[in-house]
Order: sequence, then C-alpha cells, then structure tokens
Amino acid sequence: METINTSGRRKNAVARIYMTPGTGSVTINKKDIESYFPLATLRYKVNQPFLITETVGQFDIKANLDGGGISGQAEALRLAISKALIEVNDELKPALKAEGLTTRDPRMVERKKFGQKKARKKFQFSKR
Repeated sequence: METINTSGRRKNAVARIYMTPGTGSVTINKKDIESYFPLATLRYKVNQPFLITETVGQFDIKANLDGGGISGQAEALRLAISKALIEVNDELKPALKAEGLTTRDPRMVERKKFGQKKARKKFQFSKR
C-alpha cells in the first residue's frame, strides 16, 4: 500500500491528509498532534476512527488543516481519516458508519442579511 490522499470538511475547515503505513504518528501543519490540539477531547476526536477500527499505531498521518476553528478542524480531520481507512479496507465501513463518522456534517453558519443585526436577529423596533 502506498500513500492514500483524502480530504474531509466541517463548517469552514478543510483537512487534506496523506496516510501511509507506519507507527501511528500524526503530524498536523508540520506540528505534533499534542501541540496542535492541546485539548484531550479534540485529540480523542481525531483518534476515534483508529479506536473504532482497532488500527491504532498502524498508520502515519500527515495533515494540512485550513480554515475554521480548532473544533471544526478536528472533526474535518476525523472525516478524512475515516475515508482513508475505508479506502484501505472496505470491511471497516460498517463500524465507522454505525458511529456516524462517514457522513459530512452539512451545518454551516447562516449568512447575515442586510437590514438586520445578524442572520436572524433584527434591529430593535420602536413603535413611537
């Protein structure tokens, strides 16, 4: 197996990954995962596909993350890793799909409309 290239998206975050067989190191924007994602919950989200498919420590990940916040970036990376694992072994798809890791979350920020304060909030109305 050579390098597998996939991408994942969440909100405005885009994750492009290169997965190769290796020791389980995750490099994000040329940084280690511990320094890029300081919160343990975000690191758990990134490692979730490996934990579900029991492939921890079998693949090296090099990721380019862009846009959005750190939570959206972590979930975009999780989707990209799930897609790459399915590309490696098709039999892993039911386990990942049962946990909801194969679907892209379509929720985006609603745009602000003119004549309003925010997307849905209006300016204060004064009758007199």
